[in-house]
Amino acid sequence: MSQEPNPFESPADPKRLLELAFEANADFLSHLRHEFRTPLNQILGYGEMLEEDAESAGQSSVVADLKRIQTAGRRLLELVDTHLTTKFLKLPQVAPTEATKGDRSPGSTVVVPRVTEDSTEPETEPSTEKSTERAISESHDQLNPMVGRILVVDDQPTNRDVLVKRLHRNGLQASVAENGAVALSMVETGAFDLVLLDIMMPVLDGYETLVRLKCNEATRHIPVIMISALDELESVIRCIEAGAEDYLPKPFDPTLLRARISACLEKKSLRDKEQNYLHQILQTQKRLTHELEEAEEYLRSLFPEPAEAPFQVTWKHRSCSELGGDALGYHWIDKSHLAMYVLDVCGHGVGASLLSATAINVLRSGSLPVSDMRQPADVLGTLNNMFLIEQQNNRFFTIWYGVYNMETRTLTYGGAGHPAALLFTPSEPRPNLHRLKSTGAIIGIIEGMDYQQLTCSVPEGSHLVVLTDGCFEVIHGDGSMMEAEVLDQFLIEHIQDDDMAEAWFLECQRRRGDTTLDDDFTLLRIRF
Repeated sequence: MSQEPNPFESPADPKRLLELAFEANADFLSHLRHEFRTPLNQILGYGEMLEEDAESAGQSSVVADLKRIQTAGRRLLELVDTHLTTKFLKLPQVAPTEATKGDRSPGSTVVVPRVTEDSTEPETEPSTEKSTERAISESHDQLNPMVGRILVVDDQPTNRDVLVKRLHRNGLQASVAENGAVALSMVETGAFDLVLLDIMMPVLDGYETLVRLKCNEATRHIPVIMISALDELESVIRCIEAGAEDYLPKPFDPTLLRARISACLEKKSLRDKEQNYLHQILQTQKRLTHELEEAEEYLRSLFPEPAEAPFQVTWKHRSCSELGGDALGYHWIDKSHLAMYVLDVCGHGVGASLLSATAINVLRSGSLPVSDMRQPADVLGTLNNMFLIEQQNNRFFTIWYGVYNMETRTLTYGGAGHPAALLFTPSEPRPNLHRLKSTGAIIGIIEGMDYQQLTCSVPEGSHLVVLTDGCFEVIHGDGSMMEAEVLDQFLIEHIQDDDMAEAWFLECQRRRGDTTLDDDFTLLRIRF
């Protein structure tokens, strides 16, 4: 079995050897900086908290010693960041390739300058600047206490302990996870307001954990701050692009950490409030939808059932919204006279539906204060005076009202601003179409309005169709209006069909290009 050649064993390409040496040194230095920063983060973190405790206890001598320890730690951190870099590689210069772009300078070896006593800056007494900043921060903490539950994810127990203690000092609740897999499990079962996530961890690293959090709909809105001793700019960019809110290097500045946490918690709080408002809106919308459905069912309950004898009566009604303003009805005034009516209240919604239900209840109950319900002119005039527009919140309605006399086979009818009813009488090869026009003004405009009534004969086998304008004022998908003759032609051809009303409704939907029409659809058919 052949083995992969070792590029360092062959001097065939010196330039490539230099590039590989550069990459190896750069990776080594990055790892070395990470290993130095981790304990320094712990030293500085514990030192700052111990200093705060000592200041509170008035132990000035201890405070001075702790300040010196922290000064030395920061100096060492500065040396790590300054000298453990590729700028100190001393390789012969080569043209940079894709693998060597950036701030890495090719070289053969890593030269870390030895720091002597002469090269270090003389230690100075700690200034009062940090104490002043801490006093301001503590004052801000008292005035603006933070509230939230934080998940700290780090594979180093000491790092977790430093962060948890810092969070507790800010009044925050904290839970810990030793790797990304544990963190994902905890997030699924607990409610967290923020995740502080280390990048380099076993089992599941911070970047992959971040990606999984943001891919899960249930956890994608939890803000994440990456905290790591890793100083690679590429890692920062990857995390921000993957959805991290922010990135803080170790060792972190406690004031900066608090500011970033505060910003994330505020953002999370605002989103939670937004989601709560949205939930309330959805619940209210659901309740209103249910109530509107109940109201629609009530309005439909006012419509009479289809009948087969002595005449076949069928109807089709469909509102264009949750509640419509159309209504229909028919009832026997006495043994010989059948009243039939269709009305259309202006607009849609609750107001239109309430007026429609009120008017139809008055008609079907026969409680209209009129001497003779068999006279359409009297019925229309009384309705007009009862439902004046100024008394109905500026709402009005149209109506077609007719009374059929079984003994004389005549139909007496009248209308108030309503579309004409259509009477189809038997004829060969096609039935004849007669328009029974509505000549009166709409209901409620002027008090004391006089209405007319007309009479026509109804031969046996005739069909009467009473409808609203939503049955023929159909707007096509291109915005054009359907011609009225289309309905006439359809009814002439299909008036005998039992499913005529349903077939015409489907045709209107097809022409509209939508299952919902622009207006309520109401059609009443009586076969004499």
